[in-house]
Amino acid sequence: MAHHQRPSSTQRRSTAVKEIFPRNLASLCGKSVQQSRLKGNFVILQNHRQPVPGKSVSVQIYSGTEVDSNTGKEKSSEPAHIKHRSSKKHQDTQTITYKIRIDVDSQFGTPGAFLIKNQHKEKFFLQYASIEAQNNQIIHFDCNSWIYPIEKTKFGRLFFSNALYLPSQTPRALKELRKEELASLRGNGTGERKEWDRIYDYDFYNDLADPDNGPQHFRHVLGGSQSYPYPRRVRTGRQHSKRDPSAESRPQAINLDIYVPSDERCSPSKLKELKSNSIHAVLYFLIPEAKSMFQQSSMSFESFEEIFDMFSDNRNQKIEDWIKDKLKSMVADELYKEITHASKKKPVKFSVPQIISEDEWAWRDDEEFARQILAGTHPVRIKCLKKFPPKSKTGVWSSIERSYIENKLGGFTLQQAMNQRSLFILDHHDYLMPFLNRINTNGICIYASRTLLFLRNDGMLEPIAIELSLPGLLFGREIHKVFLPEKEGINAALWQLAKAHVAANDAVYHQLISHWLHTHAVVEPFIIATKRQLSVMHPIHRLLNPHFKDTMHINALARCILINSGGILEKTLFSGEVSMEISSELYKEWRFDEQGLPADLLKRGMAIKDPDLDNPTGIELLLLDYPYATDGIEIWIAIKAWIKDFCSFFYKTDAAVKSDVELQAWWSEIQNVGHGDKRGETWWYPLTTLSNLVEALTTLIWIASALHASLNYGQYAYYGYPPNRPTLCRRFIPEEGTLEFGEFLKDPDKFFVEMLPERFEMSLAVALVDVLSRHSSEEVYLGCQPSSAWTDNEEVQNRFAEFSEELKEIEKRILERNRDPKLKNRRGPTKMAYTHLYPDTSSSASKGEITGRGIPSSISI
Repeated sequence: MAHHQRPSSTQRRSTAVKEIFPRNLASLCGKSVQQSRLKGNFVILQNHRQPVPGKSVSVQIYSGTEVDSNTGKEKSSEPAHIKHRSSKKHQDTQTITYKIRIDVDSQFGTPGAFLIKNQHKEKFFLQYASIEAQNNQIIHFDCNSWIYPIEKTKFGRLFFSNALYLPSQTPRALKELRKEELASLRGNGTGERKEWDRIYDYDFYNDLADPDNGPQHFRHVLGGSQSYPYPRRVRTGRQHSKRDPSAESRPQAINLDIYVPSDERCSPSKLKELKSNSIHAVLYFLIPEAKSMFQQSSMSFESFEEIFDMFSDNRNQKIEDWIKDKLKSMVADELYKEITHASKKKPVKFSVPQIISEDEWAWRDDEEFARQILAGTHPVRIKCLKKFPPKSKTGVWSSIERSYIENKLGGFTLQQAMNQRSLFILDHHDYLMPFLNRINTNGICIYASRTLLFLRNDGMLEPIAIELSLPGLLFGREIHKVFLPEKEGINAALWQLAKAHVAANDAVYHQLISHWLHTHAVVEPFIIATKRQLSVMHPIHRLLNPHFKDTMHINALARCILINSGGILEKTLFSGEVSMEISSELYKEWRFDEQGLPADLLKRGMAIKDPDLDNPTGIELLLLDYPYATDGIEIWIAIKAWIKDFCSFFYKTDAAVKSDVELQAWWSEIQNVGHGDKRGETWWYPLTTLSNLVEALTTLIWIASALHASLNYGQYAYYGYPPNRPTLCRRFIPEEGTLEFGEFLKDPDKFFVEMLPERFEMSLAVALVDVLSRHSSEEVYLGCQPSSAWTDNEEVQNRFAEFSEELKEIEKRILERNRDPKLKNRRGPTKMAYTHLYPDTSSSASKGEITGRGIPSSISI
């Protein structure tokens, strides 16, 4: 059970009975009780260097079918100690199988749960258990949990079998255990959480600031206010900052040890892999550039060739003493040792990003610029243009002459092009304008942008105008400039600069909003509510759990090193210290009912509703060659069919959904606490029907799997070469007649490169996307399960197998589309096949590599 909680009534009763009555009570009373023997296997993962737990671990089994005839409560065996059976060594760990033999009376029934106590001094990872019942039936327990020493937790750890029950169907023998286990996970909202705790409660994002390190590290608390709303995170309960009682204190060096409930921690092998990837990326990308800055006093790259040399095989990754001193002051001692140790090994080679692997210059092509909006790593922002000029909160396109745009429309008027849905917009204007004066300081030069695109007859988009805007001297007035595409000359070079500014806008929105906010941040409250309100025996808990793997731990690490004050995103994104404030502002627009793919496409005008279509979604795509949408719809339909099959098996009527007390408490807590700043919104699905439940669960699983995969795993392919996706710009586009314009005329390419981030920021950004783009070697992909015995229900297993087979068929169809020469957006000038939504369910799926493909079941990086 959980730390800091009173013993459950079951624990108190069990202890009391054992103290008052000896084990052989029946024989003392002269009665003969027929006994039976339960046999069990317990599979433990252990680090080679740690002593094995052995007989210091005891197990007590609870009946899942019978109650104690004397008390009317749950029936349990006597505790028994585990004994070694076999072991198998791996590279860094060993798998040890232990056995138990426990005598119980012949009326014990079928095991339904067990309580395990670790009196060993070290924690261990319990992967799996099975118990052979009296009728030779094997009862499976998927555990996948850390078992901490009882001297720390004070209580044993309870596990239920893989049998699934709605609350009303729970066997009488397990009802109280079910309630008590849930209660133990909720905590009381006080105290600092310890590593061994399993407490799930909520907190605001009050741990991003570091005011004790100076006023420059002050940040607003996100969540709990109208001004700065935000999803909740898991509570850690660390001490408050000395200078700001509203903020949690932070460790003084980069330290990856931050509390998440023990069951949510990444495995030691995954953490080791993540650290190793990070260290090698730092050594390869950052260390050589740091030395260049020191030796040459050059803060910037000076040519495209210099940037391309970042991927040379001859990178000198040796760490000089002065760099070691800087590192030692920045990171924890253990991490510092790992970095210096790795620097002495054989250098690791990194692949050339796909965007330049076939053609070093294809990224500059207008077709490629437009293709990436549909099939790059951020294909979710483009909208169909319905009104020209588009209305704005702070201004309109008064500076654009209608004739300039219409000249690009192949004979159509603007209205005709909009009527036939051939005009599209990439809009990064309204949300940025209020922040630009704060952003454009300390060498940052950013515009708000709008990009118009026209759908050609060949199915590709053509960028036809870019508007860049800055705040004017008077409130509500803006300074606008419009750039039009040219193939040659000075205007063509200016057009390239304008596209770079648009790419920077899009990159920041991608990282802060589409990726972090709309997947990582919004999912965490669902995880917390699931663990607090849905028993592990609940079918919906079992359905969702694979889609939550590692997410809370990854989010916690992000709060330590990515999104915190002075973190990597503040260093690499133009939004700097207002990054999370922008994220909070755009959370105001977030609606759960718009996060599913069909709803998102309809909202953006990229599809139309047509109930008569022979299509489960009832929508028709406006662009036939929109790879993200085309592949995504197939994945969405497959997920929804599986969810409908699963839910229909357990809920036969709408009334069953409505009367499920755990499910209703879960949904209420998500709305009123986890996303508490959205409480009372009418767009939350009422969970009163099976169809609404299916829609809500499909949306959640889509976000955690396919949406996140489409936004994450292609990052190195596109961001790995920063001129293609710069994350900040250091120069405005020069005005004719200025000294800067003279510099630009002298060497437009040099001006472009000097507009990009400096060496350190650029190298740091590349190192980050390298790490983020890698799949873990223990990745669990959509359509797969971490264990073949994830449920004992054969019918459910069969339906899941059908889902997995459908994903394999989708893989084949994606490959066929990628080979179709008519679908030009699937490869484009850079010849990069669109595989971001390729499920990769094969057993030979690439792991531990930058693949740009594969849909993990969860937000696992």
